Amino acid sequence: MEILFQWLLLTAAVAAGWAIGRFGSGSSRSSHEVTDEDSVRERLQFLFTNYSDQAVDNFVQSLAVNKDTVSLHLSIGTHFRNKGETDRAILIHQNLLARPELPPRFSPQVTLELAMDYMNAGLHDRAEALLQQVMGDKEYGRRSARELIELYQQEREWKKAAQVAETLTRGETDAATFKTLAYITCELSDEALKRSDDRWAAQKLAKEALDYDPSCVRASLLLMKLLIRQGSYRGAASQSMKVFEQNPEFGPEAIDRLMALEREHGNVARLYKKLKKLYERHPSTSLLLALVESMECASGRPAAIELLRQELEVRPSMRGLLRLVEMAGYEKGMTTDEGRLVSRIGHLILANRPVYRCVNCGFSGQQLHWLCPSCKQWETVRPIQGVEAE
Repeated sequence: MEILFQWLLLTAAVAAGWAIGRFGSGSSRSSHEVTDEDSVRERLQFLFTNYSDQAVDNFVQSLAVNKDTVSLHLSIGTHFRNKGETDRAILIHQNLLARPELPPRFSPQVTLELAMDYMNAGLHDRAEALLQQVMGDKEYGRRSARELIELYQQEREWKKAAQVAETLTRGETDAATFKTLAYITCELSDEALKRSDDRWAAQKLAKEALDYDPSCVRASLLLMKLLIRQGSYRGAASQSMKVFEQNPEFGPEAIDRLMALEREHGNVARLYKKLKKLYERHPSTSLLLALVESMECASGRPAAIELLRQELEVRPSMRGLLRLVEMAGYEKGMTTDEGRLVSRIGHLILANRPVYRCVNCGFSGQQLHWLCPSCKQWETVRPIQGVEAE
C-alpha cells in the first residue's frame, strides 16, 4: 500500500512538473521548449532522493512512450547509469527500443544511450555493434564515432580506431580530431616496431602522424628512435630539437634522449651553445642539468659548478641542488657522511614524487602516458613543473 501511495505521489509530481514546464511559461516557450531538459533533470533529482527505487521503477514501467515523454525516459536512464546502476539503465533503454510507439526519430538516440550502458557494463561487443549501427545517423553519427574510438582505444584495437577516426576527419577542421588520429597512428607505428621490427612501416606511419598533426611530439620521438636504429645520429639529434618547436613542455623528454645519444655516439661538449639557447628560451631542470654536463665536458667541473650555482639562485630545484651537492663535494674532497646523507634523503624525496601530471584532469604518476588513463585525452600528461620537478 505504501509503495502504491508513493507511486501515485511520484506520478502526480512528475505530471505537475511536466505540465508547468510545458504550459506555464506561455509565449516565452519558443526558444526553450526542450532545453526544458535541464529543469526535468532537476525535478528528477528531487524525485530520486524522495521516493523509493521500487516506486521509481513502477512509475517508469507505467509511463507512456511518446515524443513528449522520451526525454523523461532518457533522463531517468542516464541518472541510473551515472549512479552506477547500469543494469537498470539498460532495462530502461531496452524497454524504450522494444516499444512500437517509440517515434522513429528517437531510435538512434536511444540506441546510442544503450551502447553507453553496455560500455559502462564492460559489454564491449554489444556496445560496438550498436555504435556501428548509429554511425551513419546524421544527428548522432559523429558522437557515436567518438565513443567507438574510445572503445577501440580501451581494447587497443588501433587499426579499427584509425579507420573510425579517419571518417571523422573528412570535412572537419577540429584540431582535437586530427590530434587523436595522429596519436592512434603513432600507436600503429610503435606496434610495427615492437611486433615485427618493421622499421619502414613504422617510419611511414610516424610521418603520417605528423601530416595529421604537425605538433605531435610522440611522432618526432618515434622518428628519433628510428633514425638512431638506422645509425643516422645527426638526423636523430636534429629530430629531437623539433620537440621544442612542437611543445616545449615535453622538452625534458627530448633532452634526456639527446644526451643519451650524444654520450654514446657523439660529443656532449659540442652541444653547449645549442643547449644554452634552448635553456634561455625554455628553462627546465632537465635542460639545466644537460647544459651543466655539456659545460663540464667543454670547460671543466669548476665552471660547471659555478653555472649551476648561479642558475639555482634564480630558478631553484631539488634535482639541481642534489647535483650541485654531488659535484661540489667531489670537487672539494668533501665526500662526508653528512654529504652522502643529504644526497640520499633528497633522492628518496624525489623517488616518491610524481613526475608527470595531466593538465586536463590532474592524474599524476611517475610514468609518461600519451593517453591519460583517467580522462582518456591524448598528450595531456606532461612533465610537472616546480621546485621538486622541472
